[in-house]
Amino acid sequence: MFLPPTVTNTSDDLGMTPRTTVIDWLLDSDPSVRWQVMRDLTDTPAEDVTAERARVSTEGWGARLLALQRADGPWGGDASSPEWWNVLNTLMRLRDLGLDPAGEEARRVVGVVRDDVRWQGYLPQDAAWHGRPFFSGEVEPCINGRVVSIGSYFGQDVREIVDRLLGEQMEDGGWNCEQESGSTRGSFNSTICVLEGLLEHDLATGGSAEVTAALNRGHEYLLTRRLFRRLSTGAVVDPNFTRFSFPTCYHYGVLRGLDHLRAAGVVPEERMAEAIAIVESKRDAQGRWPLEHVHEGSVLPQMDEDEGRPSRWVTLRALRVLRWHEEGRQAPASIGSSTTTAVSDGRSRA
Repeated sequence: MFLPPTVTNTSDDLGMTPRTTVIDWLLDSDPSVRWQVMRDLTDTPAEDVTAERARVSTEGWGARLLALQRADGPWGGDASSPEWWNVLNTLMRLRDLGLDPAGEEARRVVGVVRDDVRWQGYLPQDAAWHGRPFFSGEVEPCINGRVVSIGSYFGQDVREIVDRLLGEQMEDGGWNCEQESGSTRGSFNSTICVLEGLLEHDLATGGSAEVTAALNRGHEYLLTRRLFRRLSTGAVVDPNFTRFSFPTCYHYGVLRGLDHLRAAGVVPEERMAEAIAIVESKRDAQGRWPLEHVHEGSVLPQMDEDEGRPSRWVTLRALRVLRWHEEGRQAPASIGSSTTTAVSDGRSRA
């Protein structure tokens, strides 16, 4: 059984006392963190999880983001940060927080975006998608993957974008926003955005053979590279891949990759070992993980967490990844590929 560490000898200004457990520290937080801790780490009864999740729309970070939406749909925007960029990042964040897609606030917010928000292009080559409705997508896989995540989660029809992404999967199993410029190899950043979107779509629609096959090929892309290494040389692709962040925006990271594999129900295996070791190495003496990098590019407020200090979001994600890995490694060996997607597990654990 996976047991998060118990803290017995620490005290600081982040809510820890000499008798505080890491779970206590996580639960002494925003509803968006609490309900996921209850679901993923404490196995709380479903009705209690649902009740806690309902508070996301009325309290804390979720309510704060909802209140910032303008009447015409977007969340801010200017020449350096267009409206669609803020809409994309905010809806992704509301999804991460677990805003109930069936709730009144979610339906209202997404309805305004669906009806009123349009893509804005500034270059001649943008004419093909400039002015299109938000949930029709544009052309870059890293953006379209996140639109599929949002649309699928909030009940919008994004099949047109899914079909496009299926046709854009590269020979190595990945995706790359530079494919139109001649790239022949996948990109970790683009690939994780698309994989998360395809998984969300599979969960929302009941799955399809085409999407499941694409997910499995994408998982192999990550695993053959040990989740952060170049296939050609074995070198680390980008040192930032081993630095933990939240929100992640379009940026790949080892923890994000592992959390996706967990949500997809992939069976833990040896090719994940080095990435898992990186996660374990980041834990501090109190059993928490730091926020190591805050990505720029959004005018929206951060989640009251400071770079370099223990983060409830990073700790939540790290603990559930380690729980999945530990329990999966202890389970009897499965027949067949370790990358087979178990989409029935994703909604309850994503």
